[in-house]
Amino acid sequence: MKRLFLVEPVVALYAFATFLYYPLVQQYAYRRIWLQVTNTTYLSSDNTSRCVANSNSSNQSHYNEEVQRQTSLFSVYTNILSTVPSLVVTLILVTYSDQGGRKIAIIMPMIGSLIYTLSLLTVSYFELSIYLLFGSSILSALCGGMGTFLGGCFAYIADLCEDDRQKTYRMAGLEMMIGLLSGLAALSSGYFLRTGGFNWPFLTSSLMLVLILLYAIFVLEETVKKAPTGAVTLDGSPWYLGMKQMLRGVCQMLAGASCSFAGVSLFTYCGVPQLLIVLLGILSVVSAMLTAAFAKTTLLMFIVRIPMLLSIMPFPVLRSMMSKIVPKSEQGALFACLSFMESLSNNVSSVVFYSVYAATVAWCPAFVFLLSAGLCVIPLTALGMVSVIGVDVATEVQRPKHFNSEEENPVQDQSDHSPLLT
Repeated sequence: MKRLFLVEPVVALYAFATFLYYPLVQQYAYRRIWLQVTNTTYLSSDNTSRCVANSNSSNQSHYNEEVQRQTSLFSVYTNILSTVPSLVVTLILVTYSDQGGRKIAIIMPMIGSLIYTLSLLTVSYFELSIYLLFGSSILSALCGGMGTFLGGCFAYIADLCEDDRQKTYRMAGLEMMIGLLSGLAALSSGYFLRTGGFNWPFLTSSLMLVLILLYAIFVLEETVKKAPTGAVTLDGSPWYLGMKQMLRGVCQMLAGASCSFAGVSLFTYCGVPQLLIVLLGILSVVSAMLTAAFAKTTLLMFIVRIPMLLSIMPFPVLRSMMSKIVPKSEQGALFACLSFMESLSNNVSSVVFYSVYAATVAWCPAFVFLLSAGLCVIPLTALGMVSVIGVDVATEVQRPKHFNSEEENPVQDQSDHSPLLT
């Protein structure tokens, strides 16, 4: 079978399969907890959000708040249990991909997602305890997560692209597919839920994961040439090699990252159009959070995704910029660090989000969205500082240097003291 260097189908189907079940997990937990708390069947509303307290019944309002609180805590515990294993595995697998190949960082997260979807299907079909999902979350995290998968895919693209423009376009294409297909999957999950319940979307997601696993294993070509078997040390287990490669690659990348990395080169690559892209992405998040804060119907909550579409634009530009100034032998270490920080921030923000929501839902359900919009002031301030300092540094670098007539030429002076001429 002829192998291909196309990772885009894997990213597209993985994004659709993941976001087909991801929005339903919280809804499924909400309905199961509703049954436990009220001992009654959950009745969905066609228009009014469940976040709105029912003023006609104080008991109903109390049940809504209690179920929302317990559901938020369930999400917090799930994120905590899966965060630490996923972060560690992300660093190991994506960095080890510099030596062992990119496919290991792409395939392992898909296996973990398949384990989790099958667990969801089993719990839903047989109506088992939802707290069994804690164990499946840990098991899935031991195979990596979304950060591991994206780190491997972006490193795969970096291996293929020699031209910087092509690299930016392909990374932007991956981000665009993730944004579009995740939104399409989220919309589709609602129709799945309305027509067939929770079992069908869980089953569909599992079948799609099996399909892309077969593609990644048997069709997708590897971009990294593995070392010969004889070159492996006696203690050559994947865990040992992963840890050794991770530490070596990350340390080399950080040690070799001079002010090309955080100074002049960054400002050279980060011109005004790219800063504008980052600015639009941040403002997109602010507008989406403000819309969600004042949304009172299901339709408005779906509309939140429209301004949110621009939020993905800065990431491919930033990844491409960093990839340009790191050698190919350290691409895995770079994307391992990026995926680690991205996964850490996503999981920590989820824990904080659900914790704050559980604490404030009784008196202000919109507080957490307003807080998210307010926190965007921090990156906006950093962006302003980068734009100002970048212009000053770029001007200083481009300014011609003038030497006095009595001043020696630095190059000539260095050559006069060269050991080769003594």
